[in-house]
Amino acid sequence: MSITISALSYHHPNKEQLFEQLTFTINKGEKAALVGNNGAGKSTLLQLIAGILQPSAGNIFTTSVPWYVPQHLGQYDNLTIAAVLKVDYKLAAIKAITEGSTDVQHFNDLEDDWEIEDKVNAALSRWHLGHLSPSQQMAAISGGEKTKVFLAGIDIHNPEIILLDEPSNHLDMSARKELYELISSIRATLLAVSHDRTLLNLLPETLELSAFGVEAYGGNFDFYRDQKEGKVNALQNELHEQSKTLKQTQQKARDVAEKRQKIESRGQAKGKSGSLPRIIAGGLKSKAEGSTAKALDAQDEKLSAISQNIRTIRGQIQQYHALKIDIGASNLHQGKVLVDAAGLTYNFGSGPLWQPLTFQIRSGDRVNVKGNNGAGKTTLLKLITGILTPNGGSINLSEYTYLYLDQDYSLIDPTRTVVEQVQHYNSRNLQEYELKSLLIYSQFERDAWDKKCEVLSGGEKMKLSLCCLAVSNHTPDLLILDEPTNNLDVKSLEILTATVKDFKGTLLVISHDEYFTRDIGIDQVIEVKKNN
Repeated sequence: MSITISALSYHHPNKEQLFEQLTFTINKGEKAALVGNNGAGKSTLLQLIAGILQPSAGNIFTTSVPWYVPQHLGQYDNLTIAAVLKVDYKLAAIKAITEGSTDVQHFNDLEDDWEIEDKVNAALSRWHLGHLSPSQQMAAISGGEKTKVFLAGIDIHNPEIILLDEPSNHLDMSARKELYELISSIRATLLAVSHDRTLLNLLPETLELSAFGVEAYGGNFDFYRDQKEGKVNALQNELHEQSKTLKQTQQKARDVAEKRQKIESRGQAKGKSGSLPRIIAGGLKSKAEGSTAKALDAQDEKLSAISQNIRTIRGQIQQYHALKIDIGASNLHQGKVLVDAAGLTYNFGSGPLWQPLTFQIRSGDRVNVKGNNGAGKTTLLKLITGILTPNGGSINLSEYTYLYLDQDYSLIDPTRTVVEQVQHYNSRNLQEYELKSLLIYSQFERDAWDKKCEVLSGGEKMKLSLCCLAVSNHTPDLLILDEPTNNLDVKSLEILTATVKDFKGTLLVISHDEYFTRDIGIDQVIEVKKNN
């Protein structure tokens, strides 16, 4: 067994329970994806397996120390690359030995790993980091480079167990392809948390973490999604049958009530006419009332049970089913030229950022801006939106409105509550009950309305941003999404995909997620190639 989890529980420092009694096994050489909603505890579970956190209860068994590639990288800024790669003591030892030291401790630290310098240099070069020195501070390199440093550690240590937490978040397309090749070829036991569905489809097993525990699906992400859709269909059928049963039970309850009323009326009539002695008529009446009351109580219990079952089924459907938020449509006629660029470049002083670009963007187009990290994609967006003026080639812009939705969802004010945020954008003057109905539909329950936006997850900020668009009277002509899939769980990704796919306007997307761009119907690509 490579990873065995037994009755594992974890509580936050404030005693709030995250998950309870998790039990599952990943056998030697198996590769699995760990999926679940934001806040389910996926990253925490990886940190528990890696030994960074300690469980509240239960046990974790691993056959060797896992190599962990973290999602959040800022906490390593005070370390050197060598320290992150866990070779700093070996490099220091070999340096001391080559300088003439005979200290036994240096030889013990080196552990006969005389090739360590070559290993480190080869691993960094393999991830295009040959320009970096192992003694360099992590704070001085980009997010993508930090991720590659951790990935380089796999080449150096050849670990038996690998834990990956959103490893493709900061990687451009070429680096993602190298990551995919690594995952496909490596023989180690691997557990990955990711929103990257191309990556998830490389893993032959999917584990879903939820409040109910861990459920295993014997297939990749597409198989998992098909299974979930099958569950939704089955639940919809069950909901239909339960609704029919509810109507029949309600009708039976009405029939029982009417029968009781008729019996009481007959008893009263006979008592008044004198056809039965009063004592006998009263006894018959009491007996009928008791029998009918029991029948009514039984019907009430049945109605209550069915209603509760319906609520449970609807909750399960909501858990599985991706909602879609209507953000409106642009008023521009289809095909109007919004952007017309010819030989477009931009020069910061050291030469053009990219090779000259010639393109048009028309109303209704769905455009993907592609390019490696540092190629200048964000600068191109500033030219398209008129924030910058080109100093090479030309760009003509028509009058249009745009909304720039970045991966941090900056239109969300962290100091506002959820309700205050959506009210701020309510230029359609919707009634309060309409705003709250939208929030409930968008899976913001009542206890979340007074939360400060600063505590919301990435997926919650994304849904709230879409709600702000939905209540605004000014649907943008051009919707710009900058790496929108970063930091989203799979369910939030499905919501974003369904919403954007249905948007009737012009779409401009910067994304390295090919699965996402294919799903939303991209029909044009602008490729920004760095000018060497």
